[in-house]
This record gives sequence, structure tokens and C-alpha cells, in this order.
Amino acid sequence: MMEKKNIDWANLGFGYVPTDKRFVANYKDGAWDDGCLTSDATVQISECAGVLQYAQTCFEGMKAYTTEDGRIVTFRPDLNAERMESSCKRLEMPVFPKDRFVDAIVETVAANGAYVPPYGSGATLYIRPFMFGSDAVIGVKPASEYQFRIFTTPVGPYFKGGVKPLTIRVCDYDRAAPHGTGHIKAGLNYAMSLYAIMDAHRQGFDENMYLDAATRTKVEETGGANFLFVTKDNKVVTPKSNSILPSITRRSLLVVAKDYLGLEVEEREVYLDEVKDFAECGLCGTAAVISPVGKIVDHGREICLPSGMTEMGPTTKKLYDTLTGIQMGRLEAPEGWIKVIK
Repeated sequence: MMEKKNIDWANLGFGYVPTDKRFVANYKDGAWDDGCLTSDATVQISECAGVLQYAQTCFEGMKAYTTEDGRIVTFRPDLNAERMESSCKRLEMPVFPKDRFVDAIVETVAANGAYVPPYGSGATLYIRPFMFGSDAVIGVKPASEYQFRIFTTPVGPYFKGGVKPLTIRVCDYDRAAPHGTGHIKAGLNYAMSLYAIMDAHRQGFDENMYLDAATRTKVEETGGANFLFVTKDNKVVTPKSNSILPSITRRSLLVVAKDYLGLEVEEREVYLDEVKDFAECGLCGTAAVISPVGKIVDHGREICLPSGMTEMGPTTKKLYDTLTGIQMGRLEAPEGWIKVIK
């Protein structure tokens, strides 16, 4: 058993804390090298690197956990590998092979085992794989050399001092075009969402609800999470669209709803007009699993969810407890969901 670092786990925020090792692989002359772990946290690239000039970069986000019985595990890394493959293909970047991706995750987390927060602390080890164009590109075209890296950082519980349902607004800005890059995890999607989220904060809202760009009548997602709704007759509904990111947390929650809680699930187009009729609403993603939403404001018109502003709705809470139970080893996981690291 690796000795844990002397960190105040209970008071960790959601920020970057460098750990001992990170994985680095380079792509050159049409092939990836073997890659290795390094202690160097700095990146050296040309001032004219493709990533700096034309934003050719994509990333993933996932976590490692200490389970109740003391193992270190990660959650469905094969899906992160597949999603990164889609991102790379859409951005004309070389794919880092899926089996090598998963192996590199295991190797990096194992090397930083002392930073995986202890079971019950509420903290986790966040894992960030990313790739970028590293050689000089001045004409608009894909880079010819790339770097793939994975770093880890311990992060605190997303909800400090308990769950507070969020107040979100219907946003006037578009997150993604109908045939754009909304379905991949490209850095550029996040860059263009920064003004909208800061503007929401300045207006007193926690998050944005983005609508489809074509008709502005359908719910898409927020900048960093997918929506999940619960109807008054306890059906779990999630928006279907080609321009939202396929959240691994959301896909997992739908399986949990159906197979563990026996609920009916629907993945379909969700119209803004029907949001007022839902009983519960949550935002799902790696960081918080589910963040409950208490109020949605559509240009001054308030939609207050029956689940209220004090706590998670009952079905959302069951979904949250079940999925975190699976991740932390308290509940039996579906085949292939948990990758044991050590």
C-alpha cells in the first residue's frame, strides 16, 4: 500500500495540484513513439505551434477513486478513449490507439497513487488526457507533429458544504452549430463558451442553458455538462442532439436508471416549452456526477422546479447515490465499468 501524501483532503478545491508523474507521447513522421512517464510538468513547443495558431487541441476528463476496500480504480476509460478518437478524427489529428490510451491512464494513475484521495474523503484524483499540434504551422492546415499527454491532480468534492441547487438562464449565445464541433471535446468549444459563462455569472446565474442553434426551441446542454430531466411520473429524460457532447456520466446514469432503479428512460428531443412540466432537473458530468437545478430563467420568466432550491430531487438523488456507489465500489458494477489500477 503506497503511503498517501500529506494533503488536507477535506479542504481541497477544484484546482490544479501538480503530482509526481505525467505521461507524454510524441507523434512524428506518421507514428507515435512509445511514450514515457516524466516528472517535468512543462511543455516546450514552437511559438508557431498548430495549437497556438489554430487551436488544434482536444482533451478528456475522468477520475480515479479509492474504493471502500482500498483499491484504486477508474471509471469506463475505454469510453474516454473512444470519445477522444472521435475528437481527433474531427480535428484532423492522429488517433492515440484505444488500448494504449487505457494502458497510459493505468500507468499514470499507478505512478501517482499517493495522490489518490482516501475513501470517504469526498475527494478524487482528476485525470486529464489531452493532445495538441506541436510543430510550426503558419498556413491554415493540420500540424504534422503532435503531443499526447496525461496529467493528474487531486480535487476536492464538487459540492462544498452540501448540495445547493443551481439557478441557470436560457442563453442568447449559441454553443455549437448544427454541423459543427459540439459533439467532440475540442478546446475551441470551451474557449468560445467563456464569455457566455462569465456573462451569466455577472447576471447572477450559475450556468447557461444552451438551445439548438438552428431553431432555438430545443434544450441542448450547458457549457460543461449534459441535462437530465425527471418527469412527474418518474421517467428519466435526456436531450438527444447531434451537437451535444456524449457525456459518459449521462450514458452511465441512463443505464443506472433503467437497470438499477427500474425507471423508464427516454433519449429524445426536449423542447424548452416543456421544461416547466418536469419535476426535477440536473446537470451531469465528471466533476459533480449530477448538479441539481432549482430554477431556470428564460428572459425574466422563472421556471421553478418542484424539487426546489434546498436539495436534490428524490430521483436525482437516487441516481447520484447509485452511480457514486458503483464508482466507489459499494455497489456491484456492470461488466467492464470499473478498471482496477492497483
